[in-house]
Amino acid sequence: MKIFFSGTVLFLLAFAASAQVAPNKFFVAFTDKNGTPYSINDPGAFLTQRSIDRRIAQGIPIVENDLPVTPSYIQQVKSLGVSILNPTKWLNGVTVYASDTSVMAAIRALSFVLQVYKSTGGNKTVPEPDNKFLMESRISAVVAPAPAKSAANTTAYNYGMSYTQIHQVKGDVLHNLGFHGEGKVIAVLDAGFLHADYLPAFDSLRANNQILGTRDFVLPGNNVYNEYFHGMSVLSIMGGNIPGMLVGTAPKASYWLLRSEDAPTENIIEEYNWVSAAEFADSVGADVINSSLGYTTFDDPKYDHSCADMNGHRTPVTTGANLAASKGIAVINSAGNSGGTGWDCISAPADGDQVMAIAAVDSNGFRAYFSSVGVDTSGRVKPNVAAMGVETVVANSDGSIGRGSGTSYSSPVMAGLTACLLQSNTSVTNFDAYNAIQRSANHFSNPDSLLGYGIPDFSNAVLLLSVDNTIHPVSSIFPNPFTDHLTVKYIGSRDEQISFTLFDQTGRIILKRENRVVQGQNSITMNSLSGLSRGIYVLQISGEYFTETKKIVKY
Repeated sequence: MKIFFSGTVLFLLAFAASAQVAPNKFFVAFTDKNGTPYSINDPGAFLTQRSIDRRIAQGIPIVENDLPVTPSYIQQVKSLGVSILNPTKWLNGVTVYASDTSVMAAIRALSFVLQVYKSTGGNKTVPEPDNKFLMESRISAVVAPAPAKSAANTTAYNYGMSYTQIHQVKGDVLHNLGFHGEGKVIAVLDAGFLHADYLPAFDSLRANNQILGTRDFVLPGNNVYNEYFHGMSVLSIMGGNIPGMLVGTAPKASYWLLRSEDAPTENIIEEYNWVSAAEFADSVGADVINSSLGYTTFDDPKYDHSCADMNGHRTPVTTGANLAASKGIAVINSAGNSGGTGWDCISAPADGDQVMAIAAVDSNGFRAYFSSVGVDTSGRVKPNVAAMGVETVVANSDGSIGRGSGTSYSSPVMAGLTACLLQSNTSVTNFDAYNAIQRSANHFSNPDSLLGYGIPDFSNAVLLLSVDNTIHPVSSIFPNPFTDHLTVKYIGSRDEQISFTLFDQTGRIILKRENRVVQGQNSITMNSLSGLSRGIYVLQISGEYFTETKKIVKY
């Protein structure tokens, strides 16, 4: 069976024929998944029941890119003298380590190998705190415990100083309604979780078995608790619980701690690590991914991205993030800390068409000077929304509670509350949650490239999710499966311009059209589709007040 992933391949082929992803580490791309022992008719062989259930609940089919990489291909590559690091089924390949790089010529010659990506140089090592996490590493002095809550303070938790970052987006209202993340799983993709196995901020997570497991995609088999602090601080904003000092946005959720980032370096292999980690998160049934990571430039400049690459679907990591969202996961990503640096756009994968990019504001709602600038043209708004990322209350690696700044810290504020929002209505999809969050934000009617739709109000978002006709204006799409044309029945609440974007299974945009609709019943037909390849596609219909996504099949 031939697996096409042209969006990814087009990006990869933009590199030189032998392009390095990290010193002595390589990405080997395969042509297909022929000979696989797996079948989409038996997903239990490669997905947990929780992952399958999430797809069933959201009407998402099991498709060919869900199948693991063909095991015999991996074994043949390994037999030529390399160490296997991480397969990636969505990009259909494997990252490897070669102590003797001459063996890569033999790997390249294998009939099922599409391409091998390698280069020379670029092995920069930066002592901690390294540049890419410099802002987040500046955690201030210890936060003093707050007085016990008074009778007038009827919040579910004694948040202490963390109250501000939660109340700013009305997350405390969700908590008061009984939604604390119970039953939801958040995968945290980061650079390490130093001391999270014994720090007091995570006592509740450990006592209640809310840490479901860990996995290291940088050094497979390594202990993530011995690595960098950054992921631990991010985790504390969601899962921390020290009454009167720090309470997270999803203190009752469960967590997978996944290390995909090598803190002292910046190599493009980290994008492939990210995709492998996201695939793992999908396979174990995660509902939300928090990624306080971003990719723009690298130690080896030949791999540097440009702002033109931040188009929503071009880079390897963004392709993976879009695919994760297409599987029903809410992907929440920091927008980046490049504001005012000359990098006039957000980073990958925050640019993803199906990713929620989170900007940073201070406690008064003013944009942080460092928060990356995005776009608000051609139907794309980036960043999507904003949360408190200036002097955010976080756990420090010495056990103290302090304050830190960066979009790395605004993202988990949003990710934890997204899990709580999904808990509030188990019949909705991740895209429904995105829509409700954006529509609840204070700049929804006038988004911009600085804060997107603005600061959400989760007390409104939870209400929006309960009103089906405001979330689902598309009444029907037919025929489905289709051959040459599609007709969309749309009930408009107002006169407006709506866009139709068709994605393939890799998240690549196949076509995009716009139509003017009127209040009431509309019928829009998309013609001349016979040239599309057979397969499963995603049709995204977007207006000023909604975005709706439907799976369609081309015969």
